Amino acid sequence: MKKILGFIAISLLFLTACRKSDFGTGYIDESQWLQKERAVVVFADNSCNYFVVETRNGYAILENWSLRPFNGDVLYGDFSHWGPAQVYNRTRGSLIQVNVRDFWLSYFEAENRIYNYCSP
Repeated sequence: MKKILGFIAISLLFLTACRKSDFGTGYIDESQWLQKERAVVVFADNSCNYFVVETRNGYAILENWSLRPFNGDVLYGDFSHWGPAQVYNRTRGSLIQVNVRDFWLSYFEAENRIYNYCSP
């Protein structure tokens, strides 16, 4: 009986130490993300790990590292600096990891570069 009570006490200690936020992404504060740069996905293909977004400053090419966005998805984040970034996909309500490869491109520059990135 003492072993059972000891096991229950230890189990309760471990189970009460866990929070829901420890297991998932939890709540996303949209107010912070909506203050960042807005972009719309204009090219996304399942056979290519890169996609193109249109921003206020031109087009940007992003490398996908997590959940793949779809054409027409609205994204918020920093698209004007090279390197890894976390982006909010407002259409899907999720955070995605990307790598900004190119930014402030014209339509034709983006078209040529995405062709080079995605061609075998």
